Amino acid sequence: MSEHPIEALMKTTMESIKEMVDVNTIVGDAVESPDGTVIIPISKVSFGFASGGGEYTNMKLKKDEFNQEKPVKDNLPFAGGAGAGVSVQPVAFMVVGNGQMKLMSVDQNANLIDNIINSAPKMINSIQSVLSKNSGNKNQENEVISFE
Repeated sequence: MSEHPIEALMKTTMESIKEMVDVNTIVGDAVESPDGTVIIPISKVSFGFASGGGEYTNMKLKKDEFNQEKPVKDNLPFAGGAGAGVSVQPVAFMVVGNGQMKLMSVDQNANLIDNIINSAPKMINSIQSVLSKNSGNKNQENEVISFE
């Protein structure tokens, strides 16, 4: 059985998408800065694909040997099309250097939450040191605490 024309159309489109989207699209190539820090981009990749087609016939009236008109099918070539779309959106950057590894999100709300989580130990230590000082000096005024 021969291959239907839509199958060849879909196969060509899917192979093109496969060439465009690979693991290096999601986790990009590492970039080294002059100070030795390595930055690795991380992206979100979305893609869509559509394909369709049809086989059409044209009905014609032809006269037979008795001069009577009869409908005759006239086959037309296959008509089809395919399309694809790819979206690459940066999500985060992994920064490796100075003995540390950080994941820096591109989303501003995620950065706020990340900063709060990272500064929590400093806040707890500051509160503990103030409470320990105040328990020893109950008659002194409260100190002002500043968080960086």
